[in-house]
This record gives sequence, C-alpha cells and structure tokens, in this order.
Amino acid sequence: MASSLALFAAALLFAAPIVFMAIGSLKPDVSVLAEAGTLRAFLPSQISLENYADVFRRVSFGRFMINSLLINSSIVAAGLVINSCAGYALARLRWRGRAVVLALVLSLMIIPFEAIAVPLFYQITLLGWRDTYTAQILPFMANAFSIYLFYTFFIGLPKELEEAARIDGAGVFGIYKEIIVPNSRPVFATVAILTFLTHWGSYLWPLMVTSGESVRPLPLAVAAFFTLPPLQWGDILAFGVMMVAPILVLFVLFQGWFVRGVAASGLKG
Repeated sequence: MASSLALFAAALLFAAPIVFMAIGSLKPDVSVLAEAGTLRAFLPSQISLENYADVFRRVSFGRFMINSLLINSSIVAAGLVINSCAGYALARLRWRGRAVVLALVLSLMIIPFEAIAVPLFYQITLLGWRDTYTAQILPFMANAFSIYLFYTFFIGLPKELEEAARIDGAGVFGIYKEIIVPNSRPVFATVAILTFLTHWGSYLWPLMVTSGESVRPLPLAVAAFFTLPPLQWGDILAFGVMMVAPILVLFVLFQGWFVRGVAASGLKG
C-alpha cells in the first residue's frame, strides 16, 4: 500500500507540469498569471482555444512542426536501418576485428555530443550544409547507444531460427529481413522512441547550424517565440502543448513494445 501511494505521488509530481501547461493553454493570459502558484492553476476556468489560434497567427507554427517531423522522422527511419544492421553484424556475424569495433562502439557512448559539436560544425561549414535539413539529419543517423541496444537484443535471440533459415538456403540479409526483424519489434520500438525523444528536443545543434526560419525546428522556434513581444503566457503554453503532443502520442502508441524492449535490452535500473 505504501509503495503504491509513493508511486502515485511520484506520478502526480511528474505529471503536474504537463497538466499545468495543458490547462493554462486553455485560459486567458490574465488568468494564467493570476492563478499561477495556486491550486486553481490546475483547474479549468474560462476554457478557450484562442491561445492556439494566436500561435498560428503570430508565427509559422505549421512550418516549424513540419520541419521537426521531417528531421526527426528521417533520423529515426535511417537510424533503425543503419544501427540495426550494425548491431546484427556485431551480435551474429563472426569477422576479424569485431571485438575492436564493439569496444569502439562502447567507448563512443561515453563521449558527450558537446565534445564534438565544434569540429562537426566546422566540417558542416566546409561542406556548405549550414541552414539545411542535411546538417540536422546526416550526423545523427548512426548512434553508438542505438547500436548497443540492438546488439544486446540480437545476441539474446535463439540461434536455432537462423540455423534453420541457413539450411533452407537463406543468406545473411535474408536472415536479417525474414528472421531478425520480425522477432525484434520491441527493440525497434524502443530505439525509435528514444531517438525521436532525444532529437525532438534538441536545441544546441540546430542553433549552431541554422539561421533562418525555413529549416528551423520547434525547439528553436519556441525559444524565439518566448522573446516575441508581447509576452503572452497563454500563447507560450499553447505552443508548448502542441510541441509535446507528438511525443506523448508516440509513446502511448508504442508503450507496450517500449517496455518489452527495455526489459529485453538490459536497460534496468
């Protein structure tokens, strides 16, 4: 009973900012400021969608949303193919230098992005890719952590399925496509959610490589919107709700596979 109450209290604590943001986005700007810091901030009073309409009137929100969806979907789609193939090669294939490559992948996991941001920015500038979708997508297709998740999941799959496929004449790519992928949906869902969540809120790199609004993603757009006069908290909260909504929808749709993937990949504690 005590543990259940503790978990319920923790859930309320983590949900409070989202609830405040969602309810505040439906209130007039005056009410948001007047009721902040009280329990009335979590209760709907004068419900209106005017704040959401204001966001679309003041900025090109649709453009920013399309940019973020395009960038993140491309990173996720390409990353699932590239990182799963790398994880499969490390977990199932036997080739010279495999242990060295695996050690290199593990070592790359501890290097923060900030450590390579400046040289990567210099390289992007030399290639003429600044202020493009390519600069925001290409550097993040391959990811050491995603490779490691695929590796740990694939190495736990029973080898009998692959051996039976080899007897039937299947090759390496045939086994990967027909055996490995259909039996690895949980880890694919886990990697997709984690990758999408990470890059959906990315701020530093888009700030470095973009300058105009044409390829600006939502994290930069909401920062610019916050400084756009007049300062209206209802509009800012509405912007935040529309920015968070895709992440919540994605997690709700794939939460079952996500939990199974986390358990099978060893991401416990």
